[in-house]
This record gives sequence, C-alpha cells and structure tokens, in this order.
Amino acid sequence: MYLKADASYLSFTYEATDFNPLPEYDYIIVGGGTAGCPLAATLSEHYSVLLLERGGVADSKTNIVDEINTRTNIINANEESSYAQAFTSEDGIRNARGNVLGGSSMVNLGFYSRADDYFYNKTEIEWDMKNVEKAYEWVEDSVVSIPERLKTWQNSTFRALLESGVSPANGFTVEHLLGTKVGGSTFDDSGRRHGAVEFLNKGDPQNLRVVVHATVDRIIFSQSKLLGVAATGIVYHDSNGRRHEIHVRINGEVIICAGAIGSPQLLLVSGVGHGSYLASMNISVILQHPYVGQFMTDNPRNQISLLVPFPLDDAGIRVVGITEDDIYIESVSGVTPFDSPVSFMFFPDTYPPLNLSVASIVSKFMRPLSRGFLSLISPNDITVTPNIRFNYYSDSQDLVQCGNVVRTIGKMLRTQAMEPYKFSDGDGGKHFKFVGHSLPENPTNEEAVETFCRKTLTTIYHFHGGCLVNKVVDSDLKVIGINGLRIVDGSVFSSSPGTNPQATVMMLGHYMGLKIHNTRG
Repeated sequence: MYLKADASYLSFTYEATDFNPLPEYDYIIVGGGTAGCPLAATLSEHYSVLLLERGGVADSKTNIVDEINTRTNIINANEESSYAQAFTSEDGIRNARGNVLGGSSMVNLGFYSRADDYFYNKTEIEWDMKNVEKAYEWVEDSVVSIPERLKTWQNSTFRALLESGVSPANGFTVEHLLGTKVGGSTFDDSGRRHGAVEFLNKGDPQNLRVVVHATVDRIIFSQSKLLGVAATGIVYHDSNGRRHEIHVRINGEVIICAGAIGSPQLLLVSGVGHGSYLASMNISVILQHPYVGQFMTDNPRNQISLLVPFPLDDAGIRVVGITEDDIYIESVSGVTPFDSPVSFMFFPDTYPPLNLSVASIVSKFMRPLSRGFLSLISPNDITVTPNIRFNYYSDSQDLVQCGNVVRTIGKMLRTQAMEPYKFSDGDGGKHFKFVGHSLPENPTNEEAVETFCRKTLTTIYHFHGGCLVNKVVDSDLKVIGINGLRIVDGSVFSSSPGTNPQATVMMLGHYMGLKIHNTRG
C-alpha cells in the first residue's frame, strides 16, 4: 500500500515573523507535534484554532522523509536548529525530541502499534473504548502503511523470535498481542514518511491557522473570586524576538501539546508548580501544583549490534516480539553512515569499518519502576531545555527485567535463523562480530548482567510523565484547579503505551478533539 503525501496544510501555515494573529481564538494549541496536529485538525471542524509550533516545516528534500536515511535525524541532532533537538539527561544519557511541525513523528523510526490494555487502565484517563477505536482508525487511514513483505533482517528476526519461544506468530497486526508480529509503519513501501503533520490536511482551512517558529513563553492567567484561576491566552515570540499576546474567547481553552519536556516546563515558567520551588526560582506562584515535572519515566533500551557478512536490503523496524514478562524486542537494520560522527543512538563505543551493514536487536521493557523529575535551568527563557533526570535502574526490579532481556536475546542468537549472520574463522568455527558490547557469556551471572545493562543503557525515546492524571490533570486532561487549560500529550502518561507510543499519542489528539466537540456541543 502506498500513501500519497499531501501538503495542502501549507496554504494556512505561516512563519511567525509574517503572521498577523486575530485578537482571539476558540482554541490556542501550544505544540504542533504528534498530538497537537491531529487535535488542531479535529477542533478546526467547528472552531477557530491557532496552532503554534516552535520548530519549522520539514524540507521534503532532507533525510527527514526517507526511511533509509532517517537515523541521521538523531545522529545529527543538535541543541537548537535540527529537526531532532538533542539533550542529555542528568543521568548522562544522550536523548532527543522533535523540533519540527509534526513533532517526534517526523524523526522517529516509524513503527506503529496500538497500546496494550494495561495502558488504558493505568493512565486513568476517561476512555470511551468505542471512540478510541474510531480515533485509531482515523489515524491509520491517513498515515499508516502495511508492509508488502519482510526483507532480510526483519524476516530473520521474525523467525528467530518464534524459534526462541516468543509465540504465537501473529502476522501483520496493529494490535498489541503477545508473541511475534509485523506492525504498521508510518513509512510506506517506497520508504517515504507520513508523519503527524499530514493530519493538518484534514483541518478546515477557514478555521485553522498554523504558525511555525513561534515559541510560547508563558501562559496568561486571570484570577477572580467567582471563577478562580483561568487561562486566558499565551505570549509567544517569533524568530526575530518580537513578542505577541493572543487570547482565547469565552468558553475557549489553551491546550498544551508540548510533550513530556515542554508541557511541564511551560507550566513551571508560567507559575504553576510547587510553591516553594517556584519562589526559589523567583517565579510568581499562580497555583500551587506540587507534582508538575515529577514522575518522569524513560524506558531503558539495551541492545546488541552485529556486523553482517553480506549486504542488507532493508532498513527500519517492522517486527516486534512481545513476551509474557513485558519484554519488547525489535530489530533495526540498514547501512549506517560511518563517515558521520559516531552515532550515540546505535554505536556509542566503537567505530565499525566503513559501509559494512549492521543489524541490531533492540529491547525495551514495558513498566520500569524507576522515576525521575524535571527542573528548570532558566526561569525566564523557555528555549533553555530544563534539567531532566530519569534515574534509570534506581529500582532494583528494573535490573531484574534487564536480566530477562539478556536471556531473551541470548535465546534468539542461538536459533538457526541467526546462523547466516555469523562470520567464519580460520579454524572452521563460526561466530558473531559484535559492534560494541556482546551479551554476557553466562546469563545467570548477576554481576555480569548488571554490567551489561548499565554499559549498554541508552534511550528508546519513549520518555513520558511530568503532568500525570489525578496529580496535575483530571481524567479529561484539564489542569486541576485552572479553568480553560488542558494538556494533551505523553506528559500525562504514567505508562508508555505498548511497544511504541506514537500511535497512541496520535490517537489521543483526535480522540480529545472529538471529546471536546461532544462536551461543548
């Protein structure tokens, strides 16, 4: 199945320096990312919507749209101008987030899979599962492709997972099912990306305005004895540093879709957070909210990477194995551009030979118990990425789960499906050539397993939390204690939704747009 890219949204997309906003809108959405784009398109069917994005519009001639080169989005990430904005957590782990219209859906590896049942129960959002299904289908009709066939490495790992006991074979499905499956992708079979930005094509061009390179500095509040605290608008600046103040109409809302880093950061700089902390940062306290920026979580990623003794014909992710103990195994393949600086995403420790194919088995476990937090570096400059600490493996149970990862990957490597990826030595033996760390020889050696887990620790870019339900927002994602302010993104998640979050974040945007329609009438 091939999807035709449509950029009709460009007819109502403006550079912030050239845009003359109306004084008021029904909805102001902060963040044109994975949730913000479908939310804006949905709300614009009946209301005036202003969508503000700090990044720009992706150039269709860059690597951002091509699957074969998409890893360079992460490899070349910097702290300011790139589509994937780099940051390093206080744990010392390099990470990245989207900085472009369409958000992280424009820089990820494209795997598409719906959330598991645990997620819907754990997040405490007020879900209507019939509308959840409709929202997923709305998303999938626009941006999801079914792979025509599995190529070499994806086919091998599919077979290796089954041979190692990760069963049954589920074939193609976007559902979260135990066993081994082929998932959907936001890359079509020609290798072209279809990110969240394409949902904007479904918006009403009469009602929707999209403004890029517009960085929201703070939320504007009003306070009264009758109504309490209410969000009435925002202040944003353009790339020339000029500031603009925009308001919402009566019964309108400011909706924050800035992600697990941007949303809690914006609340804090606007005066919504722990009172003593805000006072220590010389920020005027609008409302005491002690849990803003707390309960940050990132699923640890550990992996092994192999040099391959023959050219590979595939790239990206199509296959996932889901075990009974909530271990997710994905396979990544392709020719890595080793003439670039060494990739923190794939090869943090070694430089493989030029242009050899590399294949990786990547792991994630579903529910890490370790929790972290976010704190401001600058109380006045929203463009300064805050400090984030995820506290990986601070809970010993997470190391137990990593031990399960080691054993699962070890079983895969001992399957017949993996034999073609071994090199022959002079004595007639065959062995894998690892890029970076190999698996511990003895998976029952707890010290060796812990060393492997800590040495290979990196991110899978599925961080979430900071504005949890029933701590910062209610079950309708309205900020508790503030009228006219809502948060719609992964910051409200207490658990990562299944194997990969983008499907659920996209669904959430459309779902909440429909819910607001129905509630408002």
